[in-house]
Amino acid sequence: MLPALLRCPGPSRLGLQTRAYAEAIAVGQVSFTFASPTLVFFNGTNVRQVDVPTQTGAFGILAAHVPTLQVLWPGLVLSMQDGTTSKYFVSRGSVTVNADSSVQFAEEAVMLDVLDLAAKASLEKAQSELLGSVHEATRAEIQIRIEAHEAHEAMVKTLE
Repeated sequence: MLPALLRCPGPSRLGLQTRAYAEAIAVGQVSFTFASPTLVFFNGTNVRQVDVPTQTGAFGILAAHVPTLQVLWPGLVLSMQDGTTSKYFVSRGSVTVNADSSVQFAEEAVMLDVLDLAAKASLEKAQSELLGSVHEATRAEIQIRIEAHEAHEAMVKTLE
């Protein structure tokens, strides 16, 4: 006689579902809502794909994506629609993918183009202040600011 454990019916006899791979790549649009505390970038806009950096790694969101909640990692969010790609730098926040493929963000974010312009403007301002400065301590402080702005600008260039 077999032990009772071996005589138990298998999952198929119990009516349990088994996990399987997707049959095909989903083609469609994702309803995308993306906002920072001060600005709404997208509000229910249909996009083809959204790529996001998260604490566990970057991933792309397409139509029919599995529902998930992730912590955003500092980096670049890409939104692709109608042949154009929009780029945003996020410093923190969360991303929620819902069962209906809608995506919501809540974090601190800025368009990459705006970040680039701000970095250039700050660098130019510091360089002009350095030319008008006569005190050695003030020049050293401005030089540190210039080096920081140059590093910031280099970081923005790598994100592009």
